[in-house]
Amino acid sequence: MIRIKRAYQSPAQKDGYRIMVDRVWPRGVSKQRLKMDAWLKDIAPSHDLRRWLTQNSQRWEEFKTKYREELRDKSEFLNQILDLEREKETVTLVYTSGNTEHNSAIVLKEVLDELKS
Repeated sequence: MIRIKRAYQSPAQKDGYRIMVDRVWPRGVSKQRLKMDAWLKDIAPSHDLRRWLTQNSQRWEEFKTKYREELRDKSEFLNQILDLEREKETVTLVYTSGNTEHNSAIVLKEVLDELKS
């Protein structure tokens, strides 16, 4: 099972293997408090794409398309996450965005779920 969770939420046992999937570390959160098992910066959207969405959340649909295009070149990271899910059963993708409805972890989870089916 792949889940998503905001970095500012407390870690929980049910999170399983926790992977930070953003390029930037969450402000004011220590590594000990976040309890990450891995940090895959390179699977995150490019800096320019992330900033482009942050400037205007009305671009969400276009962001999803552009990020999916970027993910086509990141199959090694996608496969790594899927392998971890098979091994650990539960993987939680941790993101930093304050927007819980429009963030890259949502798109990443969708892509991973599509690859499994």
